[in-house]
Amino acid sequence: MLYAHIFDTHAHYDDPRFEGLVDEVFRCQRASGVDYIINNASDEPSARASLALAEKYDFVYAAVGVHPQAAGEVTDGWLVRIESMAAHPKAVAIGEIGLDYYYDVPDRETQKQVFRAQLALANKLGKPVEIHDRDAHGDVFDILCEYHPAGCLHRYSGSPELAQEIVRKLGMSLGIGGALTYKNSKKEVETVRLIPMEYLILETDCPYLAPAGRRGRTCTSDMIPVVAEKIAEIKGDITPQEVLDITCQNAQRLFGIR
Repeated sequence: MLYAHIFDTHAHYDDPRFEGLVDEVFRCQRASGVDYIINNASDEPSARASLALAEKYDFVYAAVGVHPQAAGEVTDGWLVRIESMAAHPKAVAIGEIGLDYYYDVPDRETQKQVFRAQLALANKLGKPVEIHDRDAHGDVFDILCEYHPAGCLHRYSGSPELAQEIVRKLGMSLGIGGALTYKNSKKEVETVRLIPMEYLILETDCPYLAPAGRRGRTCTSDMIPVVAEKIAEIKGDITPQEVLDITCQNAQRLFGIR
């Protein structure tokens, strides 16, 4: 079945595995019903690459920022340069930013400093944020409560109870991707069951996290309907196309894209 209104809110098409293939990959995405893609940065070079993709392809937008694992590599003037890139008309978010305690590199305090600086920048510019949170749920939530940014928690992996608090206290959206379709994703399934559709947006994190049935393949935005089908199954009162319609509208509203 051919679906429409696919909005991939979190992708990495500047990844080396797409080198020399982007034109063809994007042609296939458009033919498969993908209307919008936000390419997320992880550091300054990838922020520039994301903007270059956004300039070349009309349906691609950019999020610019420094990933927590790159927080120890920032150099003097980094935040000014991110702010300058965020002024680009197709830069729709600050991202991806946050905390990652899986490897604890760099140290947590460095990650928090860079995270807080970018949250303050996002609020200053009136931009939403795309939040990376790996094994740092408590600290991420506490810091978000300090700044109350608009935005989303990319690849949400916390508890259903925390998801409800994020929605209630912060009004932020949750990014749902291929992990929802995995056999061991009980928390993600319960989160989707509990959280109203108005707070859900869809993503891939491509080239990573291809959904079930496509594991081992390079993930691309046209795989999002598999996630929509799973959400429709969980919710029980909505069709996959309605999931795509609603999440597309949610993302357009969040990121100011029309």
